[in-house]
Amino acid sequence: MDNQDVDKVAGLLKTMAHPIRLKILCLLLDEEMTVGEIRDQVKTTNANVSQHLTILRNKNIISFRKEANFIYNMISDGRMHELITTMKKLFCNP
Repeated sequence: MDNQDVDKVAGLLKTMAHPIRLKILCLLLDEEMTVGEIRDQVKTTNANVSQHLTILRNKNIISFRKEANFIYNMISDGRMHELITTMKKLFCNP
């Protein structure tokens, strides 16, 4: 791994390391979710969820689609989906 790759992966992991962002990614493993649905699960405000989603979008970890008045968020990179799935298997209780 060259220095550029190391920096890229380190930045990605740093972005994921925040507890709320990691929980959001775990929630998005199985389904697309709106801000309100995510808010209900992580027990915080819409504004806080939106800030974390923006950070994840800016790193191209998640994307979204609009349907009527709703915005559905999803993991956009198959590698990220695989990484979160593996972390969940390794570190979370069954």
